[in-house]
Amino acid sequence: QARLVESGGGLVQSGGSLRLSCVASGFTSDYTSIGWFRQAPGKEREGVSTMHIGFGTTYYTDSVKGRFTISRDNVKKTVYLQMNNLKSEDTAVYYCAASDDWGYAGIDRAHYNYWGQGTQVTVSS
Repeated sequence: QARLVESGGGLVQSGGSLRLSCVASGFTSDYTSIGWFRQAPGKEREGVSTMHIGFGTTYYTDSVKGRFTISRDNVKKTVYLQMNNLKSEDTAVYYCAASDDWGYAGIDRAHYNYWGQGTQVTVSS
């Protein structure tokens, strides 16, 4: 059974850093994209950053460009999100997600069909 497990969330002061990790296991076929989404209280879940495995491309929502970096360790089957210069508006539950839609590359959550349980990130001002 395909599974995504996130870790690394926590409480950090504004301007601080966190690194989220997501371990993928149980996939019987390769996923084509993997990445991070977040949902703040009262808001819709939004794409933060993803990567297309086949194309080797990465995508970021505008609000995190220059501050967040997505990366992947193929051996460990782990994807990371390095978050620097965190702001209070980054506070949310962060979800790891994967897609087997080989023709799609981007941060539209509609194309992602595997989801983790989420990890809370809280940035205090």
